Amino acid sequence: MLELSSISDLRSWTRAEHAAGRRIGLVPTMGFLHDGHLALVDEARRRADSVVLSIFVNPLQFGPAEDLTRYPRDLPRDRALTSSRGVDLIFVPETSAMYPPGSEVRVMPGSIAARWEGAARPGHFSGVLTVVAKLFHLVEPDVACFGQKDIQQLTLIKRMVHDLDWPLEIVMVKTVRENDGLALSSRNAYLDPADRQRAVVLSRALQAAHEAWRAGATRPPDLEARMRQELQREPAVAAEYIAMVDPERLAPVETVDALTIIAVAARVGGTRLIDNIALGEGIG
Repeated sequence: MLELSSISDLRSWTRAEHAAGRRIGLVPTMGFLHDGHLALVDEARRRADSVVLSIFVNPLQFGPAEDLTRYPRDLPRDRALTSSRGVDLIFVPETSAMYPPGSEVRVMPGSIAARWEGAARPGHFSGVLTVVAKLFHLVEPDVACFGQKDIQQLTLIKRMVHDLDWPLEIVMVKTVRENDGLALSSRNAYLDPADRQRAVVLSRALQAAHEAWRAGATRPPDLEARMRQELQREPAVAAEYIAMVDPERLAPVETVDALTIIAVAARVGGTRLIDNIALGEGIG
């Protein structure tokens, strides 16, 4: 496995791969890898000849009061995991390489970013789209893989690729969960043992909505009430929002169906977690 930090070296490598007729798959990450990231690698490997994984804790997507400085990092462990999974190249740039002095152009999202995570974290999605756009330009991948857990991010990236005419396939990979249902996230490392147990209520609430729908409920208020009933079993978990939205633009729906996305965000102790399901699939 090759490791690069230079943009010029990365471009030379990816252009040589393309010149040899090889398809490139990209997995953008912020590091501190877990099985959810490795599932993205596996999918990229199925769809491409060479896999690039980027590790970059992107400062543009963190707000002033967020956890940039304490975001978990473990590059030696990440190297071992990616090498064992068959990644061909990891790209680990410095912030000064991605955003040189004087850098000021940013990608601004549209209406899809106005609600939910966009409302809770102003400026977050502009930072996400800016760094992803840069990675797409630098790597020129044929396919890029993203996780379902960050469904609003994924939806915006799909919209950006469509609107800017990138010749690129975006693939969604289903959320990977612990045995008890908790969605894997690098931020789970912040949870103390008690909060780790409490956090499972998010997936239980989503599954409760799925079961209510299967029993015949189709009104969002009814499914939300069922979710809140479940969430109240953990008084220390504070829900920020429950969203029932269409899968294309994440706009609220009046009646749910199998394609409806149900998303939840909550604070578990001092940690903010998100999760979602496609209603017809449940937790899976």
